[in-house]
Amino acid sequence: MDQRIRSSFARQSMMQTLGAEIENIAPGNVVITASILPGSRQQHDVAHAALSFAIGDTAAGYAALTLMPESSEVMTAEMKINLLAPGAGDLLRATGKVIKPGRRLVIVTAEVHAVTGKEEKLVALLQGTMVPVSA
Repeated sequence: MDQRIRSSFARQSMMQTLGAEIENIAPGNVVITASILPGSRQQHDVAHAALSFAIGDTAAGYAALTLMPESSEVMTAEMKINLLAPGAGDLLRATGKVIKPGRRLVIVTAEVHAVTGKEEKLVALLQGTMVPVSA
C-alpha cells in the first residue's frame, strides 16, 4: 500500500510544483506537508487557500485509496473547504481521513494545520466524496 500511494503521488506534477511531500501513510489516513513557498503565498504573505485545498484534497484522496482494491484509482467527486484562519507559518500539514468507506462512494475529511516550529494551528477543514475508478 505504501509504495502504491508514493508511486502515484510522485506522478502528480502539481504536488511537485507546490513542494508537497507525504509524511505518513496508514489505512484510511494520509498526511501531506508543504512548505509555504514564495510562489504559494497570497497578497497578505500567508499561504494561499489553493495550497490548503490542494494538499487537503490530495491527502483525503490518498486516504481513500488506502482502503480501495489494487485495481482501483481514486477521483474527487466533490470537496468543500472551510477556511478557519490564515495559513501563517513555515508549512502546512494536511491530514486526510476516511469517514465512511464504500464500494461506490468514500466520504473523507482533511484537517489542514499551519505549523511554525512545534506550534500548530488549524486553518482549514475539508469534507468530500471520493469515487473509485478503474486503474
